[in-house]
Amino acid sequence: MAENSGIKEGINNVKGKIRVLKNGAYMVTGSIPLEKEIVVADEEGTPIKWEKGGKYPNKEKYLLCRCGKSKNKPYCDGTHLKTAFNGAETGDIKKYIDQVETTTGPGIILSDAEKFCSVGLFCHRAGNAWELTEKSDDPQSRETAIQEACDCPSGRLVARDKNTGKPIEPEFGPSIGVIEEPYRKLSGPLWVKGCIPVESADGTQYEPRNRVTLCRCGNSKNKPFCDGTHCDISFNDGDESVR
Repeated sequence: MAENSGIKEGINNVKGKIRVLKNGAYMVTGSIPLEKEIVVADEEGTPIKWEKGGKYPNKEKYLLCRCGKSKNKPYCDGTHLKTAFNGAETGDIKKYIDQVETTTGPGIILSDAEKFCSVGLFCHRAGNAWELTEKSDDPQSRETAIQEACDCPSGRLVARDKNTGKPIEPEFGPSIGVIEEPYRKLSGPLWVKGCIPVESADGTQYEPRNRVTLCRCGNSKNKPFCDGTHCDISFNDGDESVR
Protein backbone atom coordinates (compact mmCIF):
# COMPACT_ATOMS: atom_id res chain seq x y z
CA MET A 1 0.00 0.00 0.00
CA ALA A 2 1.19 3.48 -0.77
CA GLU A 3 -0.11 6.99 -0.29
CA ASN A 4 -1.51 8.26 -3.61
CA SER A 5 0.17 5.26 -5.28
CA GLY A 6 1.09 7.20 -8.42
CA ILE A 7 -2.45 6.78 -9.71
CA LYS A 8 -2.35 9.76 -12.06
CA GLU A 9 0.87 8.49 -13.58
CA GLY A 10 -0.68 5.03 -13.83
CA ILE A 11 -3.59 6.34 -15.86
CA ASN A 12 -1.22 7.88 -18.37
CA ASN A 13 0.82 4.68 -18.71
CA VAL A 14 -2.07 2.28 -19.43
CA LYS A 15 -1.97 1.22 -23.09
CA GLY A 16 -4.98 -1.09 -23.19
CA LYS A 17 -8.67 -0.59 -22.53
CA ILE A 18 -11.97 -2.37 -21.96
CA ARG A 19 -14.84 -1.54 -24.28
CA VAL A 20 -18.39 -2.51 -23.38
CA LEU A 21 -20.08 -3.83 -26.52
CA LYS A 22 -23.79 -3.06 -26.91
CA ASN A 23 -25.75 -6.00 -25.47
CA GLY A 24 -22.58 -8.02 -25.83
CA ALA A 25 -19.20 -8.80 -24.33
CA TYR A 26 -16.33 -6.79 -22.91
CA MET A 27 -13.70 -6.25 -25.61
CA VAL A 28 -10.26 -6.12 -24.02
CA THR A 29 -7.33 -4.78 -26.02
CA GLY A 30 -3.70 -4.02 -25.26
CA SER A 31 -2.44 -7.39 -23.97
CA ILE A 32 -3.93 -6.84 -20.49
CA PRO A 33 -3.09 -9.81 -18.22
CA LEU A 34 -6.01 -12.01 -17.13
CA GLU A 35 -5.79 -14.20 -14.03
CA LYS A 36 -7.90 -15.78 -11.31
CA GLU A 37 -8.23 -14.04 -7.94
CA ILE A 38 -9.32 -16.31 -5.08
CA VAL A 39 -11.03 -15.05 -1.93
CA VAL A 40 -9.69 -16.76 1.21
CA ALA A 41 -12.01 -16.77 4.23
CA ASP A 42 -11.53 -17.70 7.88
CA GLU A 43 -13.39 -20.47 9.72
CA GLU A 44 -16.36 -18.16 10.26
CA GLY A 45 -16.65 -17.40 6.55
CA THR A 46 -15.24 -13.88 6.71
CA PRO A 47 -12.88 -12.95 3.86
CA ILE A 48 -9.39 -12.26 5.16
CA LYS A 49 -7.09 -12.14 2.12
CA TRP A 50 -6.63 -12.58 -1.62
CA GLU A 51 -4.77 -15.47 -3.18
CA LYS A 52 -3.56 -15.70 -6.76
CA GLY A 53 -5.09 -18.38 -8.95
CA GLY A 54 -4.05 -19.55 -12.38
CA LYS A 55 -3.19 -17.20 -15.24
CA TYR A 56 -4.90 -17.26 -18.60
CA PRO A 57 -2.90 -17.21 -21.85
CA ASN A 58 -1.65 -13.77 -22.87
CA LYS A 59 -3.62 -12.27 -25.73
CA GLU A 60 -3.43 -8.87 -27.37
CA LYS A 61 -7.23 -8.84 -27.74
CA TYR A 62 -9.99 -10.95 -26.22
CA LEU A 63 -13.70 -10.93 -25.40
CA LEU A 64 -14.98 -11.56 -21.87
CA CYS A 65 -18.48 -12.83 -21.16
CA ARG A 66 -20.89 -10.20 -19.83
CA CYS A 67 -24.19 -12.09 -20.03
CA GLY A 68 -23.20 -14.90 -17.65
CA LYS A 69 -24.28 -17.66 -20.07
CA SER A 70 -21.14 -18.46 -22.06
CA LYS A 71 -20.03 -22.09 -22.08
CA ASN A 72 -16.43 -20.89 -22.26
CA LYS A 73 -16.25 -18.52 -19.28
CA PRO A 74 -14.62 -16.17 -18.63
CA TYR A 75 -14.50 -15.74 -22.41
CA CYS A 76 -17.47 -14.85 -24.59
CA ASP A 77 -18.77 -17.56 -26.94
CA GLY A 78 -21.58 -15.55 -28.53
CA THR A 79 -24.37 -16.91 -26.34
CA HIS A 80 -25.62 -13.37 -25.71
CA LEU A 81 -26.86 -13.34 -29.31
CA LYS A 82 -29.00 -16.44 -28.77
CA THR A 83 -30.46 -15.24 -25.48
CA ALA A 84 -31.11 -11.64 -26.57
CA PHE A 85 -29.08 -10.36 -23.64
CA ASN A 86 -30.07 -6.89 -22.46
CA GLY A 87 -26.80 -5.32 -21.43
CA ALA A 88 -28.04 -1.74 -21.20
CA GLU A 89 -25.67 0.33 -19.09
CA THR A 90 -27.13 2.14 -16.09
CA GLY A 91 -23.89 2.88 -14.24
CA ASP A 92 -23.22 6.49 -13.31
CA ILE A 93 -20.45 8.37 -15.13
CA LYS A 94 -19.98 10.68 -12.14
CA LYS A 95 -16.54 10.71 -10.60
CA TYR A 96 -16.01 8.54 -7.55
CA ILE A 97 -15.33 11.53 -5.29
CA ASP A 98 -18.73 13.01 -6.20
CA GLN A 99 -20.55 9.91 -4.94
CA VAL A 100 -18.93 9.32 -1.57
CA GLU A 101 -19.93 9.65 2.03
CA THR A 102 -17.08 10.00 4.50
CA THR A 103 -16.29 8.69 7.94
CA THR A 104 -13.64 10.82 9.60
CA GLY A 105 -11.62 9.16 12.31
CA PRO A 106 -8.71 10.42 14.41
CA GLY A 107 -6.18 8.62 12.20
CA ILE A 108 -7.73 8.23 8.73
CA ILE A 109 -10.66 9.27 6.59
CA LEU A 110 -12.77 6.55 4.97
CA SER A 111 -14.49 7.38 1.67
CA ASP A 112 -17.48 5.21 0.80
CA ALA A 113 -19.31 5.14 -2.55
CA GLU A 114 -21.92 2.50 -1.76
CA LYS A 115 -23.23 2.25 -5.32
CA PHE A 116 -20.01 0.48 -6.33
CA CYS A 117 -20.40 -2.27 -3.70
CA SER A 118 -19.82 -5.77 -5.08
CA VAL A 119 -20.41 -7.48 -1.70
CA GLY A 120 -16.81 -8.60 -1.31
CA LEU A 121 -17.26 -8.54 2.50
CA PHE A 122 -13.62 -7.77 3.31
CA CYS A 123 -14.88 -4.74 5.23
CA HIS A 124 -16.39 -6.95 7.96
CA ARG A 125 -13.19 -8.40 9.37
CA ALA A 126 -12.35 -7.45 12.98
CA GLY A 127 -15.53 -5.45 13.39
CA ASN A 128 -15.95 -3.33 10.27
CA ALA A 129 -14.05 -0.66 8.40
CA TRP A 130 -16.27 2.18 9.58
CA GLU A 131 -15.98 1.35 13.30
CA LEU A 132 -12.26 0.80 12.94
CA THR A 133 -11.90 4.19 11.25
CA GLU A 134 -13.61 5.84 14.21
CA LYS A 135 -11.02 4.16 16.47
CA SER A 136 -8.07 4.86 14.19
CA ASP A 137 -6.08 6.62 16.89
CA ASP A 138 -5.24 3.03 17.85
CA PRO A 139 -2.45 1.85 15.47
CA GLN A 140 -3.90 -1.66 15.06
CA SER A 141 -7.39 -0.35 14.28
CA ARG A 142 -5.93 2.10 11.77
CA GLU A 143 -3.86 -0.58 10.05
CA THR A 144 -6.80 -3.00 9.85
CA ALA A 145 -9.18 -0.32 8.52
CA ILE A 146 -6.70 0.58 5.79
CA GLN A 147 -6.19 -3.07 4.88
CA GLU A 148 -9.94 -3.69 4.69
CA ALA A 149 -10.39 -0.68 2.44
CA CYS A 150 -7.52 -1.76 0.19
CA ASP A 151 -8.89 -5.31 -0.07
CA CYS A 152 -12.24 -3.98 -1.34
CA PRO A 153 -12.11 -5.06 -5.01
CA SER A 154 -14.68 -2.56 -6.26
CA GLY A 155 -12.94 0.40 -4.68
CA ARG A 156 -16.16 1.31 -2.90
CA LEU A 157 -13.98 2.00 0.12
CA VAL A 158 -10.89 4.17 -0.03
CA ALA A 159 -8.82 5.06 3.04
CA ARG A 160 -7.26 8.51 3.05
CA ASP A 161 -4.48 10.00 5.12
CA LYS A 162 -5.97 12.26 7.79
CA ASN A 163 -3.33 14.96 7.36
CA THR A 164 -2.95 15.10 3.58
CA GLY A 165 -6.29 13.72 2.37
CA LYS A 166 -4.44 11.58 -0.17
CA PRO A 167 -5.73 8.07 -0.90
CA ILE A 168 -3.85 5.07 0.46
CA GLU A 169 -4.01 2.55 -2.36
CA PRO A 170 -2.55 -0.84 -3.32
CA GLU A 171 0.07 -0.53 -6.04
CA PHE A 172 -1.56 -2.34 -8.95
CA GLY A 173 -0.36 -2.66 -12.50
CA PRO A 174 -3.01 -3.00 -15.21
CA SER A 175 -4.65 -6.44 -15.02
CA ILE A 176 -8.05 -8.14 -14.86
CA GLY A 177 -8.90 -10.68 -12.17
CA VAL A 178 -11.60 -13.32 -12.49
CA ILE A 179 -12.88 -13.51 -8.91
CA GLU A 180 -13.75 -16.89 -7.39
CA GLU A 181 -15.19 -17.31 -3.90
CA PRO A 182 -14.84 -21.00 -2.88
CA TYR A 183 -16.08 -20.39 0.67
CA ARG A 184 -19.45 -19.23 -0.69
CA LYS A 185 -19.35 -21.48 -3.77
CA LEU A 186 -19.73 -18.37 -5.91
CA SER A 187 -18.05 -16.81 -8.88
CA GLY A 188 -17.59 -13.08 -8.46
CA PRO A 189 -17.14 -10.17 -10.85
CA LEU A 190 -14.22 -9.11 -13.01
CA TRP A 191 -11.71 -7.18 -10.91
CA VAL A 192 -10.21 -4.42 -13.05
CA LYS A 193 -7.00 -3.00 -11.59
CA GLY A 194 -4.49 -0.31 -12.35
CA CYS A 195 -6.64 2.43 -13.91
CA ILE A 196 -7.56 0.54 -17.08
CA PRO A 197 -9.94 2.73 -19.10
CA VAL A 198 -13.48 1.36 -19.40
CA GLU A 199 -15.45 2.71 -22.36
CA SER A 200 -19.22 2.44 -22.64
CA ALA A 201 -21.02 1.16 -25.73
CA ASP A 202 -21.77 4.75 -26.77
CA GLY A 203 -18.13 5.78 -26.49
CA THR A 204 -18.35 7.53 -23.11
CA GLN A 205 -15.42 6.76 -20.84
CA TYR A 206 -16.00 5.94 -17.21
CA GLU A 207 -13.58 7.41 -14.71
CA PRO A 208 -10.38 5.29 -14.69
CA ARG A 209 -9.84 3.98 -11.15
CA ASN A 210 -7.25 1.85 -9.44
CA ARG A 211 -9.91 -0.69 -8.47
CA VAL A 212 -13.30 -1.41 -10.00
CA THR A 213 -15.48 -4.50 -10.48
CA LEU A 214 -17.45 -5.26 -13.64
CA CYS A 215 -20.51 -7.53 -13.76
CA ARG A 216 -20.09 -10.91 -15.41
CA CYS A 217 -23.25 -12.66 -14.19
CA GLY A 218 -25.39 -10.51 -16.49
CA ASN A 219 -27.84 -9.44 -13.81
CA SER A 220 -26.41 -6.32 -12.17
CA LYS A 221 -28.72 -3.33 -12.07
CA ASN A 222 -25.69 -1.05 -12.22
CA LYS A 223 -24.10 -2.30 -15.46
CA PRO A 224 -21.33 -2.41 -16.40
CA PHE A 225 -20.43 -2.38 -12.70
CA CYS A 226 -21.09 -5.25 -10.31
CA ASP A 227 -23.77 -4.63 -7.68
CA GLY A 228 -23.47 -7.96 -5.84
CA THR A 229 -26.37 -9.66 -7.64
CA HIS A 230 -24.13 -12.66 -8.32
CA CYS A 231 -24.58 -13.49 -4.62
CA ASP A 232 -28.38 -13.38 -4.85
CA ILE A 233 -28.50 -15.70 -7.87
CA SER A 234 -25.66 -17.99 -6.67
CA PHE A 235 -23.69 -17.40 -9.85
CA ASN A 236 -21.12 -20.08 -10.54
CA ASP A 237 -19.08 -20.12 -13.74
CA GLY A 238 -18.39 -23.83 -13.53
CA ASP A 239 -14.88 -23.53 -12.09
CA GLU A 240 -14.24 -26.65 -10.03
CA SER A 241 -12.65 -24.59 -7.26
CA VAL A 242 -15.98 -22.99 -6.33
CA ARG A 243 -18.23 -26.06 -6.41
